[in-house]
Amino acid sequence: MTHDEAPELRYAMGSDVGQRRSANEDSAYATGRLLAVADGMGGHAAGEVASAEAIGAIRELDDRLSARGADSEEPDLLAELGEAVAVAAARLNTKVADDEELAGMGTTLTAMLWQDTTFGLAHIGDSRCYLRRDGELRQLTKDHTMVQTLVDEGQIPAELAARHPSRSVLIRALLAGSAGEPDLSLHTALPGDRYLLCSDGLTDVATAEEIGELLDSAADPLEAVRGLIDLANEGGGPDNITCVVAFLGE
Repeated sequence: MTHDEAPELRYAMGSDVGQRRSANEDSAYATGRLLAVADGMGGHAAGEVASAEAIGAIRELDDRLSARGADSEEPDLLAELGEAVAVAAARLNTKVADDEELAGMGTTLTAMLWQDTTFGLAHIGDSRCYLRRDGELRQLTKDHTMVQTLVDEGQIPAELAARHPSRSVLIRALLAGSAGEPDLSLHTALPGDRYLLCSDGLTDVATAEEIGELLDSAADPLEAVRGLIDLANEGGGPDNITCVVAFLGE
């Protein structure tokens, strides 16, 4: 399949501070090639700095790929994403070295790099990537949390994880001074697929059923983004809410 024959990828993004936070520490990025969400942590605006640095590395990857031109070889999707994550981690190290008040800051990062109907997925932290296909919602990422580890080890049932009081305790994230190695995976998309990248400000409130139904009913990605943010705020909006939605054409 040539690029001209590939189904159109329509996308939209949105972010909201929520109902209980005074600042938004999430960042996002969306083009026809790259989609990403980052959820910062650290307080005193450090989380905002960390997520912005991560998304800045994603934006520069997009610029670099664009500069190669249409006649260049197809990119190694996973290698490109891995390099971008490494760049983001190095920049966090530099920021903390330059300003001790930023010590302890970090961010999640979930990013999709597309080439026709194939995409690479990079993930670290507890932001998520979902696929809605044939009426089923599939989570393509695994949360890097203490609670998910307990589920994997069979110590608690999966149905309790979503409401566990320690569900937001991360065991892997992009942190200054850490390796920050992401999960990298390659996927094949099908016409009609609908994808969601989101911070946990959505998934801590909304159920998988609610998310899936809204992705199905939305006429376009922007309607889905607005509906998902409204859904989280109606559920109390305890955290920042960021969504990137993409529809692959029929």
